[in-house]
Amino acid sequence: MATNFKSIPIIDVSPLIAKSDDAKIAEDAGVCEVVKQLDQACREAGFFYMKGHSIPDSLLKEVRDATRTFFDLPLEEKLKIKLSAGTGYRGYQEVGDNVTKGAPDMHEAIDCYRELKHGMYGDMGKPLVGPNLWPSNPQNYKIVMEQYIDLCTELSRKIMRGIALALSGSVTEMEGHIAGDPFWVMRLIGYPVVSEENCHDKPENGIGCGAHTDYGLLTLVNQDESITALQILSNGLYESTLHRVVNKAPKYRVSAAYFYEPNYDATIEPLDVCVQRTDGSKKFGQAVYGKHLISKVTTNFRY
Repeated sequence: MATNFKSIPIIDVSPLIAKSDDAKIAEDAGVCEVVKQLDQACREAGFFYMKGHSIPDSLLKEVRDATRTFFDLPLEEKLKIKLSAGTGYRGYQEVGDNVTKGAPDMHEAIDCYRELKHGMYGDMGKPLVGPNLWPSNPQNYKIVMEQYIDLCTELSRKIMRGIALALSGSVTEMEGHIAGDPFWVMRLIGYPVVSEENCHDKPENGIGCGAHTDYGLLTLVNQDESITALQILSNGLYESTLHRVVNKAPKYRVSAAYFYEPNYDATIEPLDVCVQRTDGSKKFGQAVYGKHLISKVTTNFRY
């Protein structure tokens, strides 16, 4: 796993965003520079800050503010959209309901997924069938979040085109049977202030989210400004970086984490271009994304 970095790089992705659908994208000097920076960031840190991403700052703030408004509500109000197996694992969970490696996490959240209808993907899709549960307060929450999710999906598609080029593949290497019809996950998370009182009986000494690696293609994190909480360790050319969240700030922290995933029924295995770059042997076997996701989702919560 990557560990030889001292800071998280900042990448201006605007040239990639502007040229992402250009047939000659790989020949553009500005795009080539972004691709070079993406490759370095993915190899050395696994994380990077983005500027020039095209999602308005006003919308990023509105998402955080609306989420904070919901988390400020009385518990009985939030429990109206409580997550359970019967809701397709969508909805609200209290502090401690989410579990990482057997230990309850010190955060509350709303989980939502790309909506699946009955019959989609057969038995593999059944656990996640159903609509997302959006709170009625704030009133515009559903509208704001669906707009935000659409923009995150489009941005992720463009970033993955740059990453495909960084891996020496074609610009559409990550599309088609891999992510031509991408699934997505959104977690809207609230981290209480850690104190002796509220973490006295909590495992892991008040850790907001225990150490873990993400298991999709790309994660976009819209987090509160000026609150430091995310901690990272950083055939796998680009490994998913181990990270956790500990809110040591004296105020509540909100984070909107959007996960851009493969096609739900995609079989994931090392890309041919990556095998060629790593001595010609496949270091990992196959995994079907939907099955892997369900194995995580059905064991992530305590009821």
